[in-house]
This record gives sequence, structure tokens and C-alpha cells, in this order.
Amino acid sequence: MRVTLRLVEFVVAGNEASDLLPVRSPAVLAAHRARRGFWTVLDEGPVEQCLALLLEHDDGAWSAHHVDADAGAENGRTEDGEALAHHDGWVYVFGSHFGSKAGPLRPRRAFVARFREDDAVGGRLPVRVVRNRFRLHRAVNDALAAAELATLPPGRRVRDRFIGETVARGTARAKGWVSRLAEGDLPLNVEAAAFTPHGTVLLGLRFPVTVDGEPILVEAAGVPEMFDGGDWPRALGAHALTGVTPPGALTGFRALVPLPDGGYAAIVGSIDALGKGSVLLDDHPQGGDVTSRHVRFRLEKAAGHLVPGELVADLAPFHHVEGLAEADGRCWYVTDEDHRVALWID
Repeated sequence: MRVTLRLVEFVVAGNEASDLLPVRSPAVLAAHRARRGFWTVLDEGPVEQCLALLLEHDDGAWSAHHVDADAGAENGRTEDGEALAHHDGWVYVFGSHFGSKAGPLRPRRAFVARFREDDAVGGRLPVRVVRNRFRLHRAVNDALAAAELATLPPGRRVRDRFIGETVARGTARAKGWVSRLAEGDLPLNVEAAAFTPHGTVLLGLRFPVTVDGEPILVEAAGVPEMFDGGDWPRALGAHALTGVTPPGALTGFRALVPLPDGGYAAIVGSIDALGKGSVLLDDHPQGGDVTSRHVRFRLEKAAGHLVPGELVADLAPFHHVEGLAEADGRCWYVTDEDHRVALWID
């Protein structure tokens, strides 16, 4: 199914948006005289500089609010927040755990942050950041290696740029996290996240994908606990979403949201952006010219590691949908645009 969308444009700190998360706090909406709102996280910068609210006011007008936040000792030590998720009154922000388009992996991107949504009513928003120094990379790679699904092997150039060069740089700087990287590892690009009713989190990967080009979900436990001095997160298993990838293409997750009926909605699309020097696309060009798709699935319908998905809407010609929200019978999408935030409403 194709959809007709209405565009609302914002300029927020001169940067583009990743992900879209409905505001659940009545206090936040009331403080901004808004009837609806969405959190988004802006690309590239430190997480405390990249939080924004997109607000629909009572008269139907929209505005954007760049949130003043403070990560304390972690100010300036993170980058590339990609995924947002609600859990127990907190908003969580997940870093990509990836690197630049040509590598290497960047430790600053291996983080999870969180803040109390009600604390965003006014004043500076306190944000807690935990940088995991590739512990999540290690846990997810071990889960993928143990899973029944077969992942697409990256080319030698990808392994050299993302794994080999990261190890070489870490070794030269005597970084302890080097021991958490192995030669056969896959570089991870976390682009989507949603908590389950059990308190675990589903991480939607843009890369890697399966040998059949299907997007991969990894379930992890222990994310909230690491903010309270608990152990580090552990991966519980991996799933591939079937039936949503066009023939001959590769698709990864771009967004993921829980639904009231217990299912999930997601955006799937290209494994990396065209025209930006991606070594992933040099090795796997069939993963680039792929338009975005809105899909749904239910984990309880999984057959082993395979989860059947259904197509909700073909979002062609968009290649870069990065956020999704469903509510009141409507859908909202945010796209990755240069120097603007673009919200599309069906």
C-alpha cells in the first residue's frame, strides 16, 4: 500500500533527526501547551546537545523545542544517538555503536543514556550516560555467532576498516576495551530499540543482516540495571524478520516501536546511505538503493529464529525514514534530511 503524507518542517540546532518517540508525560505536554509531542534525537553530536521535542499545539500548529540537557561528567563524551525507547518512566537513548561511513568503530558511540521524562518540564534536564566500551558489541556478536540464523559476511575491507583498524588504534593507545573485539566480529549499527513487557530491550540492527538480506533483532537484558550499578547487559538471542525485504535487496532496521496489542511496528530500509563513501555499500551495493518500508510483526509468531513480518506501507520514494509513531489510527514518520527535521503525517 502507498500512502499520501503531509510535511511539517523544523529547524532544530541545524541538524537532522533520528527516531521518533511519543511524549507520555502529561506534565511535559502541559508545560508546552501541547496536545501531542514527540521526542527526537539529533545526529552526530553529544547526546546532551541533541535532544529535541516536536510539539503539536492546541490550535494545530507545530513547533520544535531544543532541550537544554546536562550529562554531568559525561558531557561531550558521546556521539551519534540513534534510537529512543520508553521504559518505566524513563526515556532511553541508544548510541549507534558504529563508526563513520568508512570506519573505524568509535567508542563514543557505544553508549546508552536515559532521563526521567517528567524532568523535562523545565530547567536543565539531567541525563545519565553509561558508556559500555564495546561490552554490548561483544554480547551481541556472541549472540549472533550462537544463533541459528546466518549473517551476511562483510567483505575484507569492512573487517579491516571497522574491526582491524579499531583494534590497532585501541592497542596503540593501550585501551582496555581492545580485549572485547575479535577478528571475526561484525560491526554493529544499532538504529532502533523498543522495550518488551518483560523489561528486556529489542535492538534493531541496520547492520549486520542475514545472508538472505533480512533485518536482525537482538534481545538484550540488563539495560536498566546497569544504571543502578548492576551487571552489564547480556544478549538473550537474535531473530531475523522475514517477508519484508524486496527480492535481491538487503534491508536493516531504521525504527522500532511497541504497539498496544503486544506487537511491534518498524521501519526497514537501506543498510547505509548512498553517496557518502560507505564501505559497507562498496562491499554490498544491493543494500543501498532500497526504499523505506513500514512493517509490523509479533514475536510470539516466531518459528525458531525467524519472525514473519507484514508490509503496512511502501514509503517509496523515501530512502531515509528514521522514525515512526503510530497512534489514534494515524502514522507519523521522521526522515533524515540535511540541516532540517522533516516530520511526515499520514
